[in-house]
Amino acid sequence: MKIAVQKIDGGKAGEIELNDAVFGVEPRADILHRVVTWQLEKRRATARPTRERSDVARTGKKFGRQKGSGGARHGDRGAPIFIGGGKAHGARKRDFNPSLNKKIRSLGLRMALSSKAKDGLVIVDSLELKDAKTKALKGQFDKAGYNGKVLFIDGESVNDGFRMAAGNLPGVNVIPAMGANVYDILKHDTLVLTKDAVEKLEARFNG
Repeated sequence: MKIAVQKIDGGKAGEIELNDAVFGVEPRADILHRVVTWQLEKRRATARPTRERSDVARTGKKFGRQKGSGGARHGDRGAPIFIGGGKAHGARKRDFNPSLNKKIRSLGLRMALSSKAKDGLVIVDSLELKDAKTKALKGQFDKAGYNGKVLFIDGESVNDGFRMAAGNLPGVNVIPAMGANVYDILKHDTLVLTKDAVEKLEARFNG
């Protein structure tokens, strides 16, 4: 699959041949759903449990007479009605640590890249910005036609000026090629890859 390469401002910069094993896979909704669900579950922290009656360190000795005190007949300081007692019907521990085999993860990422290649993947030669100003970068984005949420996947060509200016624009994110994931790719409207990012992604799956 051949695709045009452009400069960051939208100008032409030749063509590049994409590997069909990475960018030409037919997407499947069930695979993408499994990978996205797995990624979101992995981001969740363990739900903290409350201490119930059996978890608190309180005496179990009967602390009063059965009759004659004028009060209720208690036998355990760990009961929920006492200060320091266990929580009644408290939150239980929930550990979000799902598993997904590597073949499905790899296939999901290749399908996400392929779906963007079908819808209009953008390849640029580099992410270098001489004028490290947000306004200047916004003007180049408008000239190139980048709309909505834009995700830049970079190899090693991004410079600090571009990264700092892009960080001030809402909906614009820059991530390294080795950190590319299905959720971030699918939730952005426009996917922009540098030429060296393409090489890194293809080597990631071929290796």
